[in-house]
Amino acid sequence: GKCMLFKKFANIDAWPICLDTKDVDEIVETVVRIAPIFGGVNLEDISAPRCFEIERRLVDTLDIPVMHDDQHGTAVVTLAALINAAAVVGKDLSDMRIVVAGGSGAAGTATIKLLQIAGVGDIIAVGRGGAINRSERYERAHLTWLAQNTNRENLRGTLGAVLKGADAFIGVSGPGILEPEDIKLMARDPIVFAMANPTPEIMPEAAAPYVAVMATGRSDYPNQVNNVLAFPGIFRGALDCRARRITDNMKLVAAKAIAAIVGEERSAEYIIPSVFDHRVIEAVAKAVTHAAVEDGVARRALVVAEEDHAAALV
Repeated sequence: GKCMLFKKFANIDAWPICLDTKDVDEIVETVVRIAPIFGGVNLEDISAPRCFEIERRLVDTLDIPVMHDDQHGTAVVTLAALINAAAVVGKDLSDMRIVVAGGSGAAGTATIKLLQIAGVGDIIAVGRGGAINRSERYERAHLTWLAQNTNRENLRGTLGAVLKGADAFIGVSGPGILEPEDIKLMARDPIVFAMANPTPEIMPEAAAPYVAVMATGRSDYPNQVNNVLAFPGIFRGALDCRARRITDNMKLVAAKAIAAIVGEERSAEYIIPSVFDHRVIEAVAKAVTHAAVEDGVARRALVVAEEDHAAALV
């Protein structure tokens, strides 16, 4: 299915390669050995914490773009939606405090890192044991990183406890963990992204009386946060300029390009474009290509013609 989406949306030929192993070394070795015939690698359905090491080692070893879509596709589209949601409620990202449920997982951790790059003021990651904080010691490296780099006030406790006064909730966790009473404790005009699928952290009907902006991962409600808005255009742009890797800046500009499609038409029920909006892929690919050139990871350079300022790849 993912390969069909690559072809349909970005005209990229893709092949599904399923590995009968969960061993990090075996996965890395297999991908490295088959990589010479591919232009890029999209990792799929690898859980934390293995996914972090696998992606890091492949990025360090290979000279083609590697991206774990479950992490970075989710992060890019979430940031795009948040940019417009913040504009709808009249808040600056730098002033916002955001709680991420499932923050200890693959998608949650990547989303937190990209939100930080985008300038979000404070982020609190919440796992099964509550808010990740500096008062606890964690065995896994990514949890230690989260404890050291998030939760500015070192809040502790359950999801409901740390949601008090928060501007936004982002859920990449499981069904039914958020209650209307939790939303009532949030700051004015709360933003709720309940993206667990198929059953979100709270159903839109239950949240509706209390939220200013609501998004889910489902297609039967407004504001679907769907990875297909990101990964085809990111790889299209990376392949167009023969990028050696996908940088944080490339992900950041991809999110901004998706958000800009909505532009001044944004509203509480329109913070993210439709997956069928043909403008998205082109906008993301162009932004990613420019960022790759700026970051020095592109093998093909952009040349701008003086007479019409049109950019071409050479």
